[in-house]
Amino acid sequence: MLDRRNFVLSAGALVLASTLPLAAVAQDAAKIGFVYVSPIGDAGWTFQHDEARKELEASLGTKIETRYVENVTEGADAERVIREFAASGSKIVFATSFGYMNYVERVAKQFPNVTFMHATGYKSGKNFGNYNARFYEGRYLNGVIAGKMSKSNIIGYVAAFPIPEVLQGINALTLGARSVNPNIEVRVIWTNSWYDPGKEREAAMTLISQGADMLTQHTDSTAVVQAAEERGVHAFGYHSDMSKYGPKAHLTATTHHWGDFYIKTVSEVLAGTWKPENVWGGFKEDMIRLAPLNPAVPGDVKTMVEELSAKLKAGTFHPFTGPVVDQAGTERLAAGAVIDDATLGKMDYFVQGVASRLPSK
Repeated sequence: MLDRRNFVLSAGALVLASTLPLAAVAQDAAKIGFVYVSPIGDAGWTFQHDEARKELEASLGTKIETRYVENVTEGADAERVIREFAASGSKIVFATSFGYMNYVERVAKQFPNVTFMHATGYKSGKNFGNYNARFYEGRYLNGVIAGKMSKSNIIGYVAAFPIPEVLQGINALTLGARSVNPNIEVRVIWTNSWYDPGKEREAAMTLISQGADMLTQHTDSTAVVQAAEERGVHAFGYHSDMSKYGPKAHLTATTHHWGDFYIKTVSEVLAGTWKPENVWGGFKEDMIRLAPLNPAVPGDVKTMVEELSAKLKAGTFHPFTGPVVDQAGTERLAAGAVIDDATLGKMDYFVQGVASRLPSK
């Protein structure tokens, strides 16, 4: 029988979540902590990280003991939870949201014997690395499907914050859509939250009212897919397969897979071979996949997506291959050139085809 117990530490409640009976956990099992920005639920960003945590447990068994705290806001509470994991004996702490970055950096300096890994950020240190997935690869493929299937030529995008990771996805989707339909227009509404189902639904409904017949989101809940199903338009899930929330609406999803990375990282730390690293994996590393395509996707579009997926896996195609021109008409990438990771990581503009404007800084 699976065993899940809560226990309280001095600075707050952490959930001990081993899938092994507690009696079977070795006395010297390494404690691994996970900090989640939203509820685990059964779909979305945090759900995918928690599925990977379970893969980690299944792979390393009694060598480890995992714990997590969900719904941790990106502020002082995050620092408290990260520090509590380190102070209570965690050998590794995985902090899984962009806004945790500065807090991870601060706590990592105070606990030099603990390994810290931060998702989606860019800072690192002696005992502090970061990891991310090339979400934009899946977004480009979503765009190709949307561009081929849209009747209104309007795609709606519900987005959290205007940071490079999110802008990469919006721009990649736009480039993919306009590669097959130059008349496509992408409209963006910001929620200023990673997880707020109410705001996400409201944004989706607004975009539909503006004529969008294709929706997607860079937010954590399933509200956008559910709104699309309710209103009879199509949608692309994100983070995980969200098709059960919109069987007719959901065309596919860009899904993230962290299990192999967690297993590799923890194994290296336990073996004493880990070194600070910046990981950014995509189709080639199997960190990004597409969910199964809806039967509504035409056969020729499915073939096109399969061919592009194969090129992404082989490393022979990059979604940001020039020419790339921004909204103001300025060439950001020359014809035939491929954007480098450093430039990609600082993306601060919309490409042509995005109708919305970036918020003022």
